[in-house]
Amino acid sequence: VQLVESGGGLVQPGGSLRLSCAASGGTFGSYAWFRQGPGKEREFVAGSRYSGSTNYADSVKGRFTISRDNAKNTVYLQMNSLKPEDTAVYYCAAHSRTVILSSMRRISAYDFWGQGTQVTVSS
Repeated sequence: VQLVESGGGLVQPGGSLRLSCAASGGTFGSYAWFRQGPGKEREFVAGSRYSGSTNYADSVKGRFTISRDNAKNTVYLQMNSLKPEDTAVYYCAAHSRTVILSSMRRISAYDFWGQGTQVTVSS
C-alpha cells in the first residue's frame, strides 16, 4: 500500500491550496487528513468515509473541504481562507475498512500513512 500526497506549497494568508492523496495497493473505506505544525503534536483535520460522511476539526470547519474519488482511489483537501496557524506538514491516512465515527479523529484508527506535504501560510 502506498499513499502519495501532493499539492503543498507556500501561500499567502487568505489564499487557497488543494492537496491530493493518491492511494494504491488496496481499497480504502476511510480516508483522513492530519497535520503536524512546528513543535506541535499531529492533529486530525478532516475525515471521509466511503458512504460520503465527513468530519472536520473545529479549527477548519467552513474553510476546508475533504472529498474523494473512489474510482481513482484519491482523496482531496480543498483549503480556503488559509491562516498562518494552518502551517504544518499535512499527512494523508487511510484504512481498508470504514472507521466508526467515534474513532475518525484518532491517529491509531488508520493503518496507512503518506509521507506528508508541507503547507506554509505566510506573507
